[in-house]
Amino acid sequence: MGYYLRVNNVNLYVEDLNPECKKTILFLHGWPGNHNLFEYQFDKLPQLGYRCIGIDTRGFGKSDRPFCGYDYNTLSDDVRGVVEALGLRDFTLAGHSTGGAIAVRYMGRHKGYGVSKLVLIAAAAPSLIKRPNFPYGIDEETVLQIIEGTYSDRPQMLRDFGSRFFFQHTSQAFSDWFFQLGLQAAGWATAAIAKTWINEVLFVDMEAIHVPTLIIHGVHDKVVPFQLGEIQQRMIRDSRLVPFELSGHGVFYDQRDEFNALFARFVES
Repeated sequence: MGYYLRVNNVNLYVEDLNPECKKTILFLHGWPGNHNLFEYQFDKLPQLGYRCIGIDTRGFGKSDRPFCGYDYNTLSDDVRGVVEALGLRDFTLAGHSTGGAIAVRYMGRHKGYGVSKLVLIAAAAPSLIKRPNFPYGIDEETVLQIIEGTYSDRPQMLRDFGSRFFFQHTSQAFSDWFFQLGLQAAGWATAAIAKTWINEVLFVDMEAIHVPTLIIHGVHDKVVPFQLGEIQQRMIRDSRLVPFELSGHGVFYDQRDEFNALFARFVES
C-alpha cells in the first residue's frame, strides 16, 4: 500500500508492502528515479516474507518538491523521520547509487539508528567525483554537464543518462518507462542532487558503519565506476563486495534473478 508521511515539513510518499511481516527492508532509490526503480525486487521479495518499504526522495516521484533540502544531511534526516514514524527496528537498509550515499550518511549522522544490515548497490560513495586527494570516480566536468543539461534540455539529458544506465539490452518500452521515472522528478531537485555530488564526501560516515554490509556493484558500471565498490569494501569493516560480471549501473535489473537471490540470502544470514 502507498501513503504519505509528513517528515521535516515535507510530505514523503512511501510504498509499504507486507507491513505485517517482521523482516523489513527499507529501499532508497537512486537519481533521477523513484521507488519504482525497485519494481523487480518488490515483485519477488515480498513473496519470500519480507516487508519492503520504498521511499520517494523529496523532489522525486510522488513526494513533495521543495526548492531546498537536497544535501545528504537533510536527505538522511528524512529517512530518520520515516524510520521513527513507522517504528522500524532491526531492519535492512538498502541504497542504490545516490540512495546508497544517503544510506551511508544515515549510518554516520544517525549512527545507523534501527539498522541491523546494510546493502550498498552501486553506491555513489565515498565521493562520486575525483578530488585532489581522491583520484577515483568520475570527472567533475561530467557532473557539470549533467547540471547544464538539466537546465537546458532535461528530457535529452535523461535520455543520454538512460543509455548508460544498463549493461544488458533493454526493450524500447522499458527504456521509455525508465525515462518517465526521471521526468516525474522536479528539474530543480534533479540539478540540486547533482550539485550535492560535487559538494559532499562520505569518508567519515563510511568509517562509522558498524553493521554487516553487502556491496553489490556491476563491473561495467559507467555511472559509478566499479572501483568505488572496491574502495567501499576496504573502508567498511565487516563488508563483502560481490562483483556482478554482466551488469552496469542498473545491477538490480541487469541480473535481477541473481541480485534478488543474493539479497535474500544476505538478509537471512
